[in-house]
Amino acid sequence: MGGFEPRAKPWKMDPIPSTFQFELLDEDWDQFEILMTNAMHRTPCLETAEIKMLLNGPESFTPDGNFILGEAPELRGYFVCAGFNSAGIANSGGAGRLVAEWIVGGEPSMDLWEVDIRRFGAFTGNRKALAERTGETLGLHYAMRWPRQELETARPLRTSALYDLLAAKGAEFGSKNGWERANYFKPEGQSRPEYTLGKPGWLPWMQAEQRATREAVALYDQTSFSKLLVQGRDALGVLQRLCANEMDVPVGKMVYTPMLNARGGIESDLTVMRLAREKFLIVTGSAQTVRDMDWIGRQIEPEDHAVLTDVSGQYSVLSVMGPKARELLARVSPDDLSPEGLKFSWTKEIDLGHARVRAARMSYVGGPGFELYVPVEMARHVYLALHEAGAELGLRDAGYYALDALRIEQGRRAWGAELGPDETPWEAGLAFSVRLDKPARFVGREALLAAQGKPLRKKLVTLVFQDPAVQAWGGEPSLWTTKLSGRFRLRAGARSRAPAWHSATFGEQLRCSCTPARLRTPSCGETAQR
Repeated sequence: MGGFEPRAKPWKMDPIPSTFQFELLDEDWDQFEILMTNAMHRTPCLETAEIKMLLNGPESFTPDGNFILGEAPELRGYFVCAGFNSAGIANSGGAGRLVAEWIVGGEPSMDLWEVDIRRFGAFTGNRKALAERTGETLGLHYAMRWPRQELETARPLRTSALYDLLAAKGAEFGSKNGWERANYFKPEGQSRPEYTLGKPGWLPWMQAEQRATREAVALYDQTSFSKLLVQGRDALGVLQRLCANEMDVPVGKMVYTPMLNARGGIESDLTVMRLAREKFLIVTGSAQTVRDMDWIGRQIEPEDHAVLTDVSGQYSVLSVMGPKARELLARVSPDDLSPEGLKFSWTKEIDLGHARVRAARMSYVGGPGFELYVPVEMARHVYLALHEAGAELGLRDAGYYALDALRIEQGRRAWGAELGPDETPWEAGLAFSVRLDKPARFVGREALLAAQGKPLRKKLVTLVFQDPAVQAWGGEPSLWTTKLSGRFRLRAGARSRAPAWHSATFGEQLRCSCTPARLRTPSCGETAQR
C-alpha cells in the first residue's frame, strides 16, 4: 500500500553521493501518517495487519511534474531521459524509441514539447526553488487538476517592472517560464474565484477587458515575450536559412515567419524586426526562450559571422490595443503614428513622455494597436504616462486570458496550442507566411514543395457552439452527428488542442458550425502572429 502525500518531503542530500544507487532511506512514519490513515479507511484490515516494512526511497520529480527528454542545449551529444517519478516503466518503451530517433536522426518524430528538456531555463536548477516546487508537484501527481490551475510554490520569481503596480490594481497572476503575468484583473474587494469545470467566476471581468480592447483601448503588459538579438554580417543569411518567409526587407520592417523542421513542421513562429542592416530582433513566445535559442544556435555555422543573444530582460513590452490606441499615443508622443507615418508591420523609435521607445504597429488581438518596446528602466514611467493620458478614453488594464480569447476570435495562431512540429503552414492556414520563391533555400522547403497541392491530412478550423452554457476548456472531443457541408470533414472524436471556450467569451457567439464560410484563414495582411 502506497501513495502520494499532498505535500512531499524533498530529499535534501547535497550532493547526492556518487555511490548512491538503488538504496533506501530511513523509515519516516510522520510523513507516511496521512497515507496510512487514508489506507486504513479504504482497506480496514490494515488496522490489524502486521507491518513488514515501510519502504522509503527517493523518486525523481520535475518542477512541472512531467519527465524530461532530449539533447541538453548546453552540451551537444548529451541526451537526457529522466524525471519519470513513478511512471518510468509505463513510459519506457515510447521514451526509448523517441530518444533513439533523436540521437540517430537529430529530432524526434513527434511533438514532445510537454516533456522537452528545453522547456526549462537554467534558473529552474535553483536548489531552494526545486525543493519547494517538487514538494508541490508530487502532491498533484494523482490529484484533481483543474482547468488553468496554477502552481503556487517558488513564486514570484521573474517579474516585470510593473508587477507591483498591476498587483495593486487587482491583477491575478499566472506563471509562464518563471514570468509572473497578469491573467485578469479583479474588481476592488473581490477575491480569486475557486477553480471549476464550469463557467469560471472571472469570466465577466475578463469579458470587460475584451470589450475595452474592442470598443476603447486596453493596455497589456507583455514583457515576458522572449526577445533574441541576431547580429553580424551573416545575420541575414542565417535567418534566411531558418525562416520560411522573406527576411531581406528594409530596415524598420517586421516579418512574421515560421521556422520549420525538415518535415515542414513548425518549430516556432515568431516576429522579426530588422533594426539595422546587420541587426535583427526576434520576438517569440514566453516559454520558448531556451528552445528557440537552441534551434537558431544550431543553424549558425562555425564560419558564420553572426551572434545570437538573449535580451529578454532588457526590454519591457506594453501593448496598446483598441480603436482609441492611436488617439492615446498622440497625447503622449509628438511623433506621427498615423497609417501614413507608421504603416502596418513597421516599427520606428518615438518619444513617449520623457522616454524613447520603439513603436511597432501591429495587433495580436486583431484590430488597431501598437506594441511598445521600452527599456526596462523606463517602463514604469511609460505605463504611468499612458494611464494618466488615457483615463478619459476608457483605458483599461487587461490580462492574458482576454488576449488569448481575442486572438482566437481573430484566428491568430499560437505555438504550443494550435501550432507545433507536427503541423505545416499549409495545415495551419499560414501559407501567407511562406515564400517558396525567395532566393535563399530554407529548412523545410522541400517538404512543403512535396506537399503543395496535395490533400491536407488536417486543417485548423474555428468552432462556435450554439449553447451558451457549454464550457469547453480545450482537449475535449468534438462529436459530430450531421454531415458537414463543403469539402471539409472532421473525424468523430477529433481533439482540439486550443481552448475552444475562448471563441465564446466575447458577445456569447456560440453556434456549432463548420462550413467553409466559418473557416478562418488569416489574410496576407495579418502578420502579427506570436
